[in-house]
Amino acid sequence: MPYRTILFDLDGTLVDTAPDLAHALNVLRSRRGLAPLADSVTRPQASHGTQGLLRVGFGVSREQAAFSALREEFLEVYASHLTSHSPLFPGVAEMLASLEARGLKWGVVTNKPARYTEPLLDHLGLLARAACVVSGDTCAQPKPHPAPMLHACMLTASDPAECLYVGDAERDVAAAAAIGIPTLVALYGYLGKDDRPEAWGAHGFIEAPLALLDWLQPDA
Repeated sequence: MPYRTILFDLDGTLVDTAPDLAHALNVLRSRRGLAPLADSVTRPQASHGTQGLLRVGFGVSREQAAFSALREEFLEVYASHLTSHSPLFPGVAEMLASLEARGLKWGVVTNKPARYTEPLLDHLGLLARAACVVSGDTCAQPKPHPAPMLHACMLTASDPAECLYVGDAERDVAAAAAIGIPTLVALYGYLGKDDRPEAWGAHGFIEAPLALLDWLQPDA
């Protein structure tokens, strides 16, 4: 069955948000007299949101008492620098234009809250072009729960088998696979040294955004 709709994760797949996320984390560290963390430390955590970043930045987890206050402070700083240094990955603009030229729908399914997702996509000129935008708080459960994927299928009037999902985290593959959406792992995304994408059960891997086009039927 040819694909009708291509769905994407946001951070680490369409947009390189790591610099602005790292900036927010390092602002919090600076306020506490701590040295900034290198890009090599923060970048692999960018797809894991505040949980991953605060864990690497302060050694705290969601279950600890300090997490909530740190999270609110982090999000406040991040909101003020949401679009400062978060460009599309090289090739994404051309890739999306090619999808549109082929008559394919494309959308975003991310765990990023809507208050950050939508302004960022709007700043990049993508919000009005997307067939759907499903954020981390659109549904009751975020990825790896399949609810956001089902919602995207509903919004785009597409069967799961007609969709293809591209992401850079194991939860992306799990959420899509749960309802039968084929998946590709974006190897150019925020993978850490301990990640094993070959074990996630994805249908394939792409080294760059434009490589997605090789997975589509020529007459799609």
